[in-house]
Amino acid sequence: MAKHKIYTMSFASVYPLYVAKGEKKGRSKAEVDQIICWLTGYDQTALEAQLNQKTDFETFFAQAPAMNPARSEIKGVICGVRVEDIEEPTMREIRYLDKLIDELARGKAMDKILRRS
Repeated sequence: MAKHKIYTMSFASVYPLYVAKGEKKGRSKAEVDQIICWLTGYDQTALEAQLNQKTDFETFFAQAPAMNPARSEIKGVICGVRVEDIEEPTMREIRYLDKLIDELARGKAMDKILRRS
């Protein structure tokens, strides 16, 4: 099976787009980082190291210290596909992150985005 092209893109090349999407709607880079760290288990230092190393998406998620088990609660449609129906693991992780950034940009409260009661 051929890999999706996005797998070989560096996470660092897409990261500024995540930040810009949030900032355009009055959210902060710190909130974007908080979402990424919540999802992956990276701390801020490790996240910055991944960005500096220009790690590709596949490696970024494969090396994540602790993917958050609450991510399975992320539901909805992103790019016309229900995230909970995506079978390929790396693509599902990418779409989880996309969905969380969309929720941030839509003004959703951080506690709701991070699936806190």
